[in-house]
Order: sequence, then C-alpha cells, then structure tokens
Amino acid sequence: MNQLQTITIEQNENWQNFVDPSVDLFEEINKLKKQKKTIILAHYYQDSDIQDIADYIGDSLGLAREAQKAEAEIIVFAGVHFMAETAKILNPTKKVLLPDLNAGCSLSDSCPPEVFKKFKEKHPDHLVVSYINCSAEIKAMSDVICTSSNAKKIVESFPKEQPLIFAPDKNLGAYINKITGRSMLLWNGACMVHEIFSLEKIIKLKTRYSTAKLIAHPECEEPILRIADMVGSTTELLKYSQSDSEDTYIVATEAGILHQMIKNSPQKTFIPAPPNNSCACNDCPHMKLNTLEKLYACLVNEKPEVLMDEKIRLAAKKPIEKMLEISKLAGV
Repeated sequence: MNQLQTITIEQNENWQNFVDPSVDLFEEINKLKKQKKTIILAHYYQDSDIQDIADYIGDSLGLAREAQKAEAEIIVFAGVHFMAETAKILNPTKKVLLPDLNAGCSLSDSCPPEVFKKFKEKHPDHLVVSYINCSAEIKAMSDVICTSSNAKKIVESFPKEQPLIFAPDKNLGAYINKITGRSMLLWNGACMVHEIFSLEKIIKLKTRYSTAKLIAHPECEEPILRIADMVGSTTELLKYSQSDSEDTYIVATEAGILHQMIKNSPQKTFIPAPPNNSCACNDCPHMKLNTLEKLYACLVNEKPEVLMDEKIRLAAKKPIEKMLEISKLAGV
C-alpha cells in the first residue's frame, strides 16, 4: 500500500507472532471488546469469521454512519485502510485500529493525490465528487464524498449545469452518468476485483442456470452491468436477494457478501461470478489480509493504530459530513 506523507500509520510488530491454536479466539475477542470498550466494524467483504464476530457489518455508507456515532473508546476497523481513515476522520479522539496495515485498496491507489491535484487544477470550474474508496488526501480535495449506495442522490444534488469531476472509479462514474444523464469528467481508476469478471463465463453460467438472475455492483465494467438484472451497492444486492422471488443468483461483486446472502436466504443458491483468469475465486486480496488471529492480536496490543495530520483530517471531514447530510435528507 502507498504510504501517505500526511498520514502516519503505526505498524503492529506483534501480529505475526504465533497464536496458540488452543485459544478460543471468538471468546477472547469478545472478552477484550468488553474490557477495552471496543467496537468492531467490518465490511461485507471480510472473511466470514470476522463478519460473525463484528458488532456491525455493512457497506461503506453504513460503516461511515456507524463510525460517526460510535461511543466506544476503541474502533477496530476490519476492512481496508481508507475505511479506517474515514473512521479516524470522524472520530479524532478515539483510537482507531486496523488489523493489517497492508490491507490497502487498488481503487484508492489508482488515484495518487499529487497527480489528482494537477488534474483538478486543469478544470477549475469543476466541483469534485469522490467515491469513498479513496485516500484522506483525495477526500480533502473533494467537495463531497459518495458511496455506491448514495452516488446517484449525491450527484443529483448539484445543478445540472454544474460541471463535475468524479473520482476515482471510472466504472461507477460512467454508470451514474448513464442513469442521471450527466456528463461528469471521470478519473481513470478502477477496482481490480470488479474489473476481473468474465462476460463470456457469466453468459455461459446464465445459459446453464436459465432462471438465475445476475446481480452486480456498479464498480463492474459496463458490459457486465448491461446484462445485469439488478445493479446496486453491496447492501442493495443483499436486500434484493432477500426480497426477490428468484431462487438462484449470479453475484458480480467481491465474494465475501455471499456469507450474508446465504445466512439470510439459506434456501437460495448464490453463485460467485467467475473471473477472467484461472482462479475460481473473486476475493479481494487486500480485504482478505485481515484474519481473526490478526484481529485478536490487534486488540491485545492496540496496534496498528491510524494517526492523522489534523489539517488533512479537518479538510477531509467536510465532504464526508456533507455526504451524510445529503444522504439523510434524501432518505438514503
């Protein structure tokens, strides 16, 4: 992961130490949570064990809201670095921990702050809408943040004549342009997981499972979204799979969400959309760096801790709070 000059993240030197296999990690983590007044926030893309031990599981919008209202003294963020940064931005007095500092994000890394700054300067009449999957420095250069759950509402909150830059995800930006009729200027970034799905293999799956519905995250490429029966955020995909009458779904997003889909609808069949390589999985290698053992060690040692330059934090906080305000008013 790229180390930002404005953000210092303290590496935990002990998490790689051997954890006694006889230790009941679920029991010990629950004990430590109570002792240290800790809340564990986890993204849907985390391993199933981490999802099961978390106090809250959600997508980026839900996690931002939970971080904002957290009353615990310590927040352990089982996700990737931009998520932990967001929690720290909203909770400067709380200790924010990330189980593995190498849990970065290919989408966030595709938008280097120094390069984006020059790009923004070339378009002084444009306001910036940034997807939450970006660094604190990018957030600090933005007018408002969005997630896949609220991107449409956020973009529509601006007058149609207002020129906009959308960063860093070109696929989500193109999808929002399509459904809103906008022509936002798109930064050329993408998520490695959502660009790996094979259109050819998905079409073969749909032929094999003739009644199956393809549900896809808007970070996927346009050919996938074009044939999808439903496009939405991870939370929207989860809710759709529960309420829809079909019993088989091909899921084009990170495979971690299948754990919740199966838990909520055990009678249904969920098939991870196949990638275009020889691997049979579509896991995010960054998300999956976090493990139950690392989460336990993180709680024991209270490291690695996310620390942030106050100037950057305050600048990044404004567009996040604007997002949360617009989302609340829009009922998202």
